[in-house]
Amino acid sequence: MTALSIEFRAPWSKTLRVASAFSVVILALVFIAVLSTASEAPRLGWLGLLALPLLVLAGSLLCMVRGYVLSEHAIIVKRLGWTTHLPLAGLQSVSGDAEIMRRSLRIFGNGGLFSFTGEFWNRRLGRYRALATDPSRAVVLRYPKRTVVITPHDPQHFIVRARTLMKHARFAHATRGISA
Repeated sequence: MTALSIEFRAPWSKTLRVASAFSVVILALVFIAVLSTASEAPRLGWLGLLALPLLVLAGSLLCMVRGYVLSEHAIIVKRLGWTTHLPLAGLQSVSGDAEIMRRSLRIFGNGGLFSFTGEFWNRRLGRYRALATDPSRAVVLRYPKRTVVITPHDPQHFIVRARTLMKHARFAHATRGISA
């Protein structure tokens, strides 16, 4: 991280906490049910059914959003063991809207097991990528060919800092063109 970097937490909404807890319970019940009927099922099918809830759980954990880092050059989405980089270059606008994720359809991704991640669609945004944990804290990042929604703990502070960094980046880019 550089001196201009700032970290933002990714708090979970009540909906995400409830959906995650419910999903974990369902996955555990499936696992237990498969274990209890293991002697009656063919071995290969039994092993596949036993692995399925574990794979869903592991995949969802890996995609979970843990936080965001706003740096001079990118917005870094912290995941479990890896990161997703959203460059500031090309970012056209940053705005907040606590209602923007309402009535969204999930095209592909995770709709509530440890995060809301993947491709979504609604009438207001069209198709967008979500890397979110609390839709009421939504920050919309608009690029020329895509839209991304993130949910930092302090959306207003994030927006102000991101806009400032965008101005610095545009100024630096413009002055490089003059001096060349």
